[in-house]
Amino acid sequence: MVLLIECLIGIILFTAIVVPLTLKDPVGSIGDYPPAIKERCIELGLIPKTEKRFSSKELIKKSIAMIVFIPLFAFVVYKFNGADTFLKGFIDSYIIWSVIDWFDAIVIDCIWFCHSEKVKIKGSEDMKEYKDYLFHIRQSCIGMLLGLPVCVLTGLLVMIF
Repeated sequence: MVLLIECLIGIILFTAIVVPLTLKDPVGSIGDYPPAIKERCIELGLIPKTEKRFSSKELIKKSIAMIVFIPLFAFVVYKFNGADTFLKGFIDSYIIWSVIDWFDAIVIDCIWFCHSEKVKIKGSEDMKEYKDYLFHIRQSCIGMLLGLPVCVLTGLLVMIF
């Protein structure tokens, strides 16, 4: 039950951060958009042409978020779940990570993003790639892999507590 509550709190916090940022400035979240939409934004002159999927600013924000998650996850699973071993810390934090990751893919991306006019960038509204469900599912699988080192470090930190 504790793990379920933690997952729900994580989903609420994640949604409260991601959705307003995307609504405020869709172009600012372009690294999370399908590649064809990013290409259109380059053609329109909305963003500079780069070889990287994410700008340095986006990478820094995502890296900081991942670094913040480590002690936060460690504290939560240690304090509320009674995690006192690497394995318990890793498993509990990875469950939370995975639930948030798949909520993002299914609810935020496939249901909201793929069907909301509010996230469409001016000049790209006609693009079918806004409904590229497979893109979001693949990104979620990458998110699962990115969660592994975060949760390994969380498990190690739980051991130190």
